[in-house]
Amino acid sequence: MDFAFDARTEEMRAKLLAFMDEYVYPAEPVAEEQRAALASPWDTPAVVEELKAQARRQGLWNLFLPGTEYGAGLTNLQYAPLAEITGRSPHLAPTATNCAAPDTGNMEVLAQFGDEAQKKQWLEPLLAGEIRSAFAMTEPEVASSDATNITTLIERDGDEYVITGRKWYISGAMSPDCRIFIVMGKTDPDGADIRRQQSMVLVPRDTPGVTVKRAMRVFGYEDHSHGGHAEVVFDRVRVPVTNLIGEEGGGFAIAQARLGPGRIHHCMRLIGMAERAIELMCRRAVSRTAFGKPLAQQGVVQNWIADARVTVEQLRLLVLKTAWLMDTAGNRGAHTEIQAIKIATPRAVVDILDRAIQLHGAGGVSQDFPLAEVYAAARTLMLADGPDEVHQRSLARRELKKYL
Repeated sequence: MDFAFDARTEEMRAKLLAFMDEYVYPAEPVAEEQRAALASPWDTPAVVEELKAQARRQGLWNLFLPGTEYGAGLTNLQYAPLAEITGRSPHLAPTATNCAAPDTGNMEVLAQFGDEAQKKQWLEPLLAGEIRSAFAMTEPEVASSDATNITTLIERDGDEYVITGRKWYISGAMSPDCRIFIVMGKTDPDGADIRRQQSMVLVPRDTPGVTVKRAMRVFGYEDHSHGGHAEVVFDRVRVPVTNLIGEEGGGFAIAQARLGPGRIHHCMRLIGMAERAIELMCRRAVSRTAFGKPLAQQGVVQNWIADARVTVEQLRLLVLKTAWLMDTAGNRGAHTEIQAIKIATPRAVVDILDRAIQLHGAGGVSQDFPLAEVYAAARTLMLADGPDEVHQRSLARRELKKYL
């Protein structure tokens, strides 16, 4: 087996690493200072727009889309190590390169399932980084880990759909740049096949009846960099039937197609978070002394660092294998591996971040280091894109089928 990156990947990695060193890392404290001075914490700091412009000039833009029509033409295997690099600055780098969720998944949906008018109106400005978007599926009243539980109604009334429901933890919805929601609801709540009851429709943010009620916090944090996570109410919202994505009853299948690449992106960015945590651990360990010797000479600290390195190397190989399978065998062919990385990666990275926080003492839970905020983001990914237990259930069933 050849574990080396190909020439295109190496070229893009070199460009992206230089971009991170020269522009992204120095912009982190600047973004925080600018955000504190903004009229609204949800407004975009000027330095973010400067990063986006620089990334476009350098060709570091829309790297996640595999086709050359809309993206950089990279395979999943080629993009995976780039996503890892952006994960080292998760609140700036993905946005700077127009590779941030939920826009990535929404662009994939529009590129794959949208009609020409929908692509023109919404995909093109998303690709240009001119607007942001949100994906409205999760609901507070039901266990949304089972998408068949969704209760939001999408009712046909002549040439319009009428949408009624309440969603929450809708990522990106607090941003004033968020102009469009992809809303998942039921067009056929009494249908015989529970996986053909759901549909997806496009709902512009300024449509009457759409109310962004409040920002939802994550461990006390409001994720300003990604446009927050909001509770959104749809009160008899009317949109044209032409806003349907794909076909009626196709929402469940579209959601599954959307989540496959997204899980690769999340897991590779998580590995980038872990790499930065290891770097911070090492820098802290060699700069602090306790009980007569540097922390770097304490056995428990050495164990933490060694275990973290072993874990990251294991995770990276599993995620790269998954990316390769998605390229060669498709999402279905990589089904087991997609679930495996979703289970293994957030859990392991949370543990690494926890040790890094411990090594930094009080500083680890402060705003002076990125560890606490990144920990909150990583821990959330044990729930996002389906809780770990849902993937464990499905994965176990596939394994058990071999013996039935």
